[in-house]
Amino acid sequence: MANGTLKVSNIETSSGSGTITIGQSGETVNIPSGCTIANSGTATGFGGGKVLQVVQATDTSARTTTSNTYVTASNTLSVNITPSSTSSKILVVLMLCGFGADTQSTNARVTVKRDTSTDISPSNGFADNNVVSGGSYYVGGGNSVLDSPNTTSQVNYQLYIQNTGGSHTARLNNGGFSSLTCFEIGA
Repeated sequence: MANGTLKVSNIETSSGSGTITIGQSGETVNIPSGCTIANSGTATGFGGGKVLQVVQATDTSARTTTSNTYVTASNTLSVNITPSSTSSKILVVLMLCGFGADTQSTNARVTVKRDTSTDISPSNGFADNNVVSGGSYYVGGGNSVLDSPNTTSQVNYQLYIQNTGGSHTARLNNGGFSSLTCFEIGA
């Protein structure tokens, strides 16, 4: 068959439904530079693991608590993200600065909750910091978790903090800033 150019406005099956195949196994379908593929339906078979969106929140204000249960660490360390598919996963990445406790007898601990109730961190929180040898002790660090919210409705991820002993003080952003970043990963 001779090479040529096919110019049409639409390609449809004769029945109006079914599958249209372009090319054969082992061939390459080339989309020239400058062309755009617009999809108004469902794209399948392209593989997963792609970053579909990124939302980040940062906080530079010093935060403290003496609470022995988790409380909101910061109103600004809160991210709203709307997954594009129920099969999407959300990679939650937490970076902490100036995090710790005022005395050796207590720990500072943080976690991240989805929609204020679902704790997505390990059993001891995302980070658990205490004083190694007397005095105040503050560190920076980070952690991440891959969450499966199984929804296409907006979800909220927020940082919470607690002091694990007595009436001492747990601190965050003691001389720095922290961030909470959410990546939607396509399935």
